[in-house]
Amino acid sequence: MIKRTLTSVMTVGALVAAAVVPPSVAAAAPAGTRAGGRGALVSATPLTMLATPSAVTAKLASDGFRTGTQLSGVRTYRLVYRTVDPAGRPTVASGLLALPLAGRGPLPVVSFAHGTESYRLDAPSVSDDGFVTDPAITYASAGFAAVSPDYLGLGTGPGHHPWMDLDSETTAEVDMLHAAHSFSGRVGREVYATGFSQGASAALGLGRALRDGDRYFRLAALAPVSGAYDIRGSEIPAVLSGQVIPQLATVYMAYLFVSWNRLHHLYRDPAQVFRQPYAGEVDRLFDGDTPGEDMLAALPGTVEELLTPAGLTMLRHPAGAFAAAIRHADGVCDWHPTVPVRLLFSPGDGEAVNANTTACDASFAKHGLNVRTIDLGDDTAYDGMVHEGSEILGVAATVRWFRRLAAA
Repeated sequence: MIKRTLTSVMTVGALVAAAVVPPSVAAAAPAGTRAGGRGALVSATPLTMLATPSAVTAKLASDGFRTGTQLSGVRTYRLVYRTVDPAGRPTVASGLLALPLAGRGPLPVVSFAHGTESYRLDAPSVSDDGFVTDPAITYASAGFAAVSPDYLGLGTGPGHHPWMDLDSETTAEVDMLHAAHSFSGRVGREVYATGFSQGASAALGLGRALRDGDRYFRLAALAPVSGAYDIRGSEIPAVLSGQVIPQLATVYMAYLFVSWNRLHHLYRDPAQVFRQPYAGEVDRLFDGDTPGEDMLAALPGTVEELLTPAGLTMLRHPAGAFAAAIRHADGVCDWHPTVPVRLLFSPGDGEAVNANTTACDASFAKHGLNVRTIDLGDDTAYDGMVHEGSEILGVAATVRWFRRLAAA
């Protein structure tokens, strides 16, 4: 998903300032909303108003998203809320809330977790790119309260984004749900969890957390789209064999090493893993403040050009802290949901290869769960990219499925 980039003219400072809104809009929840103040709402900033279903349809169509389920106009907000970082320390995060203008009372909720972004201004609550905002708008217009967390370190949140860190993705999602409920009583209890690419794993993490118990929300269904659920057995072999688009393989592997080194201390010096001149640049390229197009231009075209022999050996034969982190990430399908589950994919995906979905399906089967896998096709690939196109197809498929489940 890194292939799609958008450079914003807004500055991070301006966005943070925009999050400080008048008292009539800012709604701070009591510190005890959840343990440690997690999920307490810091502020809410009104963003977009699409007053009629036809206005929503026109926007979605202009961005290449499927139409036909628009029942209401939509209002969107940026929420800033309290959560925790990967070490459990208090921090704040932001995210997008979309509410339908029609309807009353508590609404079923869709939590949509977005795909990979490295630039903080490409996150849902601060971007004007329909690729990251239109999923929430689609679900809201169909009658759901829709939330789309920015994750830690993206949007207006401080620090670095801990990419592919399932635990912090999950806490950011759970706490975003509570912040949305604090902001609006229209946010109901039933949660339909979905997400794309990075967000596919995040959706499964949210589902497992809600299954294990939450004081308010309960899981209704799961529909992850095109995820990298099997890093060691599927994704890394596809990177090394050239099945993943080579330029994007360099991005994903660089992002993985940089992010996980911050979390798990994989190496002391980037030069141990990255060739020069990239060793001196990678931390800056994934600091959250470097636009995606600049990051792409600064990286080489292949993993072999990016990584030292030692770095390639780490990929081929993960060991120590790296192997432990992979095992944790690859356990995302190692549980038994008690709700309907669909795994959606597009054949020939050159980023999150289809073997990931096969492995996730097999993992669920070991727990006695027969999951339905949905072949989305790739006839509307986004800008020629099968992976990105699967988000558009996946949102169209899941909104219809979620509506049927909610009606039943």
